[in-house]
Amino acid sequence: MEIDKIALIFIKDRKALATVSKGKDVFYFSGGKREEGESDEEALIREVKEELSVSLTPSTIKYYGTFRAQAHGKPLGTIVKMTCYTANFTGKPKASSEIEKLLWVDSKDIKKAPPVDKLILENLKSKNMID
Repeated sequence: MEIDKIALIFIKDRKALATVSKGKDVFYFSGGKREEGESDEEALIREVKEELSVSLTPSTIKYYGTFRAQAHGKPLGTIVKMTCYTANFTGKPKASSEIEKLLWVDSKDIKKAPPVDKLILENLKSKNMID
């Protein structure tokens, strides 16, 4: 089984913006699952607005990469496919809806990340985008 998700990669001062959902013990990049009929862009804009209370600038949305790994907290063999985008936004990110807090993470935080987010952090570090 594969869980299909989209995520925002937003870098500032060599750190990536991440979220901790209420009741979770790890962080995730902001994003989520598409609703029926949604494009990646539409889902990303909606999810980021719900989670971070900011509005993505559609013209700045750019595909970053797709990463696959064992899904955190799911039965072995359940894979999450994370299609990642970069984008700019208007507003100041703040935790909303199901989000408990925002974090700025870098490669030192890899041990606290679920498998797919580890891959993304390793990739960002290899491209010298984060510390």
